[in-house]
Amino acid sequence: MKFTWECTMRLSWLAPPLTHGSCSLNHSHLKLLCCSRTDNNNNRVKQVAIPEFNKKNAICKYPFESNSGEELSTELHNKTIQEYCKIGDVDNAMKLVAQLEAMGFHPNSISYGFLIDSLGSVGRTLEADVLFQEMMYLGFKPRIRLFNALLKGFLKKGLLGLAVKFLVEMGRMGVCKNQETYEILLDYYVSAGRLEDTWMVVNEMKTNGIQLSSFVYGKVIRLYRDNGMWKKAIGLVEEIREKGISLDRQIYNSIIDTFGKYGELGEALEVFEKMKQESIVPDITTWNSLIRWHCKAGDLTKALQLFTEMQEQGLYPDPKILMSLISRLGELGKWDVIKKNFENMKCRGRQEVGAIYAMLVDIYGQYGRFQDAEDFISALKSEGFLPSASMFCVLANAYAQQGFCEQTVKVLQLMEAEGIELNIIMLNVLINAFGIAGRHEEALSIYQHIRESGISPDVVTYSTLMKAFIRAKKFDKVPEIYKEMESYGCTPDRKARQILQTALMVLERRHCKY
Repeated sequence: MKFTWECTMRLSWLAPPLTHGSCSLNHSHLKLLCCSRTDNNNNRVKQVAIPEFNKKNAICKYPFESNSGEELSTELHNKTIQEYCKIGDVDNAMKLVAQLEAMGFHPNSISYGFLIDSLGSVGRTLEADVLFQEMMYLGFKPRIRLFNALLKGFLKKGLLGLAVKFLVEMGRMGVCKNQETYEILLDYYVSAGRLEDTWMVVNEMKTNGIQLSSFVYGKVIRLYRDNGMWKKAIGLVEEIREKGISLDRQIYNSIIDTFGKYGELGEALEVFEKMKQESIVPDITTWNSLIRWHCKAGDLTKALQLFTEMQEQGLYPDPKILMSLISRLGELGKWDVIKKNFENMKCRGRQEVGAIYAMLVDIYGQYGRFQDAEDFISALKSEGFLPSASMFCVLANAYAQQGFCEQTVKVLQLMEAEGIELNIIMLNVLINAFGIAGRHEEALSIYQHIRESGISPDVVTYSTLMKAFIRAKKFDKVPEIYKEMESYGCTPDRKARQILQTALMVLERRHCKY
């Protein structure tokens, strides 16, 4: 692969051999090089191993040290590994695994389960897969819960090919899919815009006698919504009632989001009020949806009112929503409104949220600080935050929206340095950054990298790539990308169809001129 990125970035391969039978997985790593053109044909191979135990570092001083000061026993090692996983301290848990193996022992089956769950939840699927294989090699028989945890990790990263092979391996081992397995698949297929795959899973559930839950109906409603069939989505509510399934928070959230996406904000608010009348407490997803669609519709007064109400309910503002508000208010030059809301959050005791809010404001250029991603992460840590995959995504998107490609790349580097693997969401953000900056060739290079690395593009990938070519006025390439999206199994949503129509209209006008 060749890249001509002005930001002097190269994708160099680290390809640890991870297998489920015959399936393998490659992992990419981002590095900055001092050159403008790089030919990356010299691939390096690096074996994935459990991190070595560094004897200079104290492993168990906090919070699970031995009171007697003696060396931890095997039993206490396992207990401590599990406790570290419970509080989300995966790094120390993995150090203990290395220490245990250095003594000639392995974690027990319960510890393996905790480790695989914890690693998968923070996006470290490579290490989770290694432990799963080690567990199998040692003769342990994982329960379906662990298969589901690993499957979810693969799909979260966008590794559809590997996930499909993993499902085949599950079948070969006699492990049957359960309700959770199907819901994991539905969640991915709907988010990726894979219409046929979604219906295949729903039909398989019906065939196997698995009752469709409110989660499944919520996903089907979203599927109708994304494919322009919002009235059919609302009609599905009657079917749900007829089957005696109560409308829970999941379904209400899907209905509210459906109305919001199609500009029916009055109906969305009516459903919101009905939800509260039925004593169903709105969660962060409910508030996010209402605030986001009011922002998009330009009704910032109502968006800010909802934002205030959400905080009055004691809910933690989502950084993504903060970013939506900041960007829209910033476009209108209403920095005084931003400052007022920032002060209100601090008065409510939300010091930590206020810190993130202030930093995101700075990224948008009001004060000029945090133009460097590393400064942002350092400031975040100084406030006592441990950056998560979600926070890295919000940060990368903030830089991408400003067209700061180099800083977007740096965010991904910093994320990898924290042990969080790249996923399809992050790579889509990078495509968007290059698209906004008018660098469509680099955006295309990211897409090619996605395909070559085994990550499955989703409908957002293709829509973002088409937008990049629209911005570059390369309208003739848009229909080609659209056809490739369909051939790859992604069902174009309303946004993708609109982008295609825009490109076709321009091409038709050009044809008429000649």
